[in-house]
Amino acid sequence: MAVKRGEIDSQLLVKRDNVAKDLNSALDAGGGLLRLTPTWVPRSFLHPGKRIKLHPSDYYSYGAERGGIDERWFGSTTDAANGGRVWHEGQSFCLFEGRQFQLKDAIAEAGTRIIGSKMFGKYNRWPVYSKFFDNMGPIPHHMHQTFKDAKLVGQEGKPESYYFPPQYNNCDNNFPYTFMGLEPGTTKQQLRRCLENWHRGDNGILDLSKAYRLQRGTGWLIPPGVLHAPGSLCTYEPQWGSDVFGMYQSLVEGREVPWSLLVKDMPADKHQDLDFIIGQLDWEKNVDPNFKANNFLEPMLANSGEGWEDRWIVYGLVDGEQLFSAKELTLQPGARCVLRDPGASGWLTVQGKGTMGKLNLQTPAMIRFGALTEDEVFITYEAATAGVEICNTGSEPLVGLRYFGPDTFDKVPNVGDAA
Repeated sequence: MAVKRGEIDSQLLVKRDNVAKDLNSALDAGGGLLRLTPTWVPRSFLHPGKRIKLHPSDYYSYGAERGGIDERWFGSTTDAANGGRVWHEGQSFCLFEGRQFQLKDAIAEAGTRIIGSKMFGKYNRWPVYSKFFDNMGPIPHHMHQTFKDAKLVGQEGKPESYYFPPQYNNCDNNFPYTFMGLEPGTTKQQLRRCLENWHRGDNGILDLSKAYRLQRGTGWLIPPGVLHAPGSLCTYEPQWGSDVFGMYQSLVEGREVPWSLLVKDMPADKHQDLDFIIGQLDWEKNVDPNFKANNFLEPMLANSGEGWEDRWIVYGLVDGEQLFSAKELTLQPGARCVLRDPGASGWLTVQGKGTMGKLNLQTPAMIRFGALTEDEVFITYEAATAGVEICNTGSEPLVGLRYFGPDTFDKVPNVGDAA
């Protein structure tokens, strides 16, 4: 039965204090694999692109006043920063024998088994997540704060990355281009004028930027403090576990962007301080004349065997640090492989059907709001390091995307290595 307006059935919910028994049973039964349920997130200021398999009748299941659902979050222990949110909005839930418990509670209970002692010891949580972002058109030119600036309001910074899976991009929607950064030579005074003109309609910030056509099967690495106005391809986004942002564009497709969305994650006494607001941008990265060369990601082969291949789709360092990464595994019909990684990952099946250890994998054609699926798995540290057998039992390729947390690998490719 569908869950009404985003709430979890209390009779099926295992509270944090009682999670140990169900968690241990789930880990033992799944061989270290945890089944996750779909996590839907609405955005009041965006227009759903309707490619993330949600039933057409369910895009406003949180209520029209909350806006349409245009995001699905994967392996998340991060709250969605939405006004009027339900208490668990953005959080992923594990499913075992009909009962559900939060992934963040599972990690708090058994962090060493689930994400490894090194990561749990340093962060005390799973510090990353991924999502599908699926919009009908472009969204405002915005940035996510650096760790230093986000700390001013008790938050964490948000570097992120993009990959455009072909399986979820059967159509382009309205604007398959993304403005990124600012044209080399742009001055802070020019940007200041855009902010001064906020209430006059279109503040003209896109006149200072450059749009890149989005290509299926490729991606981008977006450091914090860099402006970007994501276009209308459905995007898989491994990123840091934060939901901070500042919108620098005042009008998008005729829709007003309120000033409050520019300054929502800035100190209250700085909400009218234009120098401070501009100062939150990483200016050198925004006006980088080699922006594409330093941020564009093309897939790279990581490993392969008979009937299967594993490719890097997100890689590179953010300010010298390996904060997240992602791979795409493809198995041809009848193929099988043992997947062995040095750390935990969040997995989503995007094509075909098969098995992962003792769990079934099935790509849904359509999902009712509140319904359960067999496409999402959290591969714990315990399972990843021991090795998990994946089999394609269908008649088409079995394709899965999985993303990793910080410092999982001794080394990842650098941006540009695929050139």
